[in-house]
Amino acid sequence: MPRTTARPRPTTRQELTTALTACPACSGPLYPDYYAHRTLTTLEGVARLRLQVRRCHRHGCTLHRRPYRPEAEGRLALPHHELGLDVIALTGTLRHAQHKSVPEIHRELTRRGVVLAQRTVSDLLDRYDELLALSVADLERLKPKLQKQGRLILGIDGLQPDVGHEVLWVVRDCLSGEVLLAKSLLSSTQDDLAKLLGEVNEALTVPVAGVVSDGQRPIRNAVAKALPGAPHQLCHFHYLREAGLPIYEADRHAKKELKKAARGVRPLERPVEGQEGPLAEVVQGYCQAVRGALTDDGRPPLDAKGLLLEGRLSAVAESLDRLAQKGGRPND
Repeated sequence: MPRTTARPRPTTRQELTTALTACPACSGPLYPDYYAHRTLTTLEGVARLRLQVRRCHRHGCTLHRRPYRPEAEGRLALPHHELGLDVIALTGTLRHAQHKSVPEIHRELTRRGVVLAQRTVSDLLDRYDELLALSVADLERLKPKLQKQGRLILGIDGLQPDVGHEVLWVVRDCLSGEVLLAKSLLSSTQDDLAKLLGEVNEALTVPVAGVVSDGQRPIRNAVAKALPGAPHQLCHFHYLREAGLPIYEADRHAKKELKKAARGVRPLERPVEGQEGPLAEVVQGYCQAVRGALTDDGRPPLDAKGLLLEGRLSAVAESLDRLAQKGGRPND
């Protein structure tokens, strides 16, 4: 929803000047022509900035009369933004590190004194993702580390949040864990993916020792085209998932049948509701155990949820058998 309150008045005022006084193009003087004003909301409050703007007056200079603003301005906020970089950084942290929803992030920022609309949070998350992608794309910072490593094993995979939208393709080094390239593509053809791999290969002088991906044919063809001779291996996760598909289907069917046999604990639990005593505690305890077993899930194929359910229900049944052998006396 849009913001329903007026923007708060500035609590502090700050004047920023340029550190550079000579034109970077012609080395002539940069004259302080005028001052610009900007209101910025940060985690520390609302600041009113007075910005000194310089311009070169030399005719023929490539930067003639182009405004040069204070360098410190870029450390506070993005161009044309009302909210500071510290607000954007906190928004990204709340989303990706603490997994908070947009309304939860809005409440947290409001609690910290930041006045903004809830829909602005979505815009801040977009800016955070763009800044993160820009940082990831800076391969210069990775070159020393990767050169010391001596080789690359590339992992490539795509993520499509919604059908019909762009696919985010990520190229990562499996040895260092660093993301080397992230780019959205409208199509995922062999040529498009080959260009991605080619960009990484050209930007880094470290040899590619291998590539890991799923078994999509466009990826296999792109690797063969962009990195001829490089070993290409199917991702262990995708391989295991495909190999375990028959097991998963059988386990899913088994869990479905077990649930049919185990349903109906509510009628057994209802007669002892509100009652106290050992018998009521025993009945309620067993019903809760069955209900908890039905909601447990595993991660097939290594942790099959059907087998997990069978084990939990078997434990409940064995406990009931032991209770019956004692004569059904709860006090025992």
